[in-house]
Amino acid sequence: MQKGKPAKKYSQAGRVHDIIRLIEARHGITIEELAEESGVNRRTIHRDLNAIHEAGYPLVAEWENGRKVYRFLTRFKDVPPINFSLHELMTLHFLRSQLGFLRGTPFQEEMEAIFKKVNSVLPPRYAAHLERIARVSLPLLQGARDYRKVAEPLRALREALLYQRRVTLRYAAKGKAGTGSYEVDPYTLVFYKGGLYLLGYAHNRRGLRTFAAERLRSVELTKERFELPDDFRPEQQFRTAFGIVDETPLKVRVRFRPTLAQMVRERLWHPTQKVKRQKDGSVELTFTAGGKMEILSWLLSHGAHAELLEPAELREELRRTAREMANLYG
Repeated sequence: MQKGKPAKKYSQAGRVHDIIRLIEARHGITIEELAEESGVNRRTIHRDLNAIHEAGYPLVAEWENGRKVYRFLTRFKDVPPINFSLHELMTLHFLRSQLGFLRGTPFQEEMEAIFKKVNSVLPPRYAAHLERIARVSLPLLQGARDYRKVAEPLRALREALLYQRRVTLRYAAKGKAGTGSYEVDPYTLVFYKGGLYLLGYAHNRRGLRTFAAERLRSVELTKERFELPDDFRPEQQFRTAFGIVDETPLKVRVRFRPTLAQMVRERLWHPTQKVKRQKDGSVELTFTAGGKMEILSWLLSHGAHAELLEPAELREELRRTAREMANLYG
């Protein structure tokens, strides 16, 4: 307790309310100043700040001129109430049904909490109708990941993304024994083919790296905050990749038989693609992209209906794979 200033006679809830008001009003305040204003000691202020953080307020601590000040990340109380039309609520419920691959993650828990709040203020008839809307589409997730084992690392990662905190993560890289340790500034989450990935700057690799969420073994928040580079655009990171693997781009040319020609013409396989019809009804698809294994996997999924014409080295690799498959099946 500060000398010469009697303690205020009010509950923690009242004191927390005043602390929130002080942080907002000054856009940055120290623990000493909060203790002086509230008439309590530093330990009590620490408990109050923890309570504010656990209540979901975006509280951050930063050093300014040798002083540690607390402020809110955004002026969150300036956000007005949001009203939704019935059509907008329908769209939200429709999108909810598409996020089944998040099962087992903290994101799914929060998504369910959001819809409970929405339904709690709706007439029961509307709420029941919107719950039905959530089932008008059925996402089939073949080979879905099980994120229950990494729920805690994802919880820590969620905090790091929200408050822009550097993390130390242990990661089990594909095809390697054991785990590696990385110091990472987590930039953004990437959703790809029903999977969840982290894209961030790995300091001990001096570059951007992509981490599959299911291979996270632990995530620890550090005290360091980071700022996103002004020129960072996550979509640019994958503009030359065929999928999520960023490798040296290759010029790829594939001939599809007439049986698949219409399907090929109707879809966007890569932003650089060009489709050319042939006299026999087949089509040639050309694009420039990286990610050899993803390209090979895609070609193999079309079987004998797709012939890789170039590049020659990738065609040779595909030929070896086809020979091994022929030997396997006799």
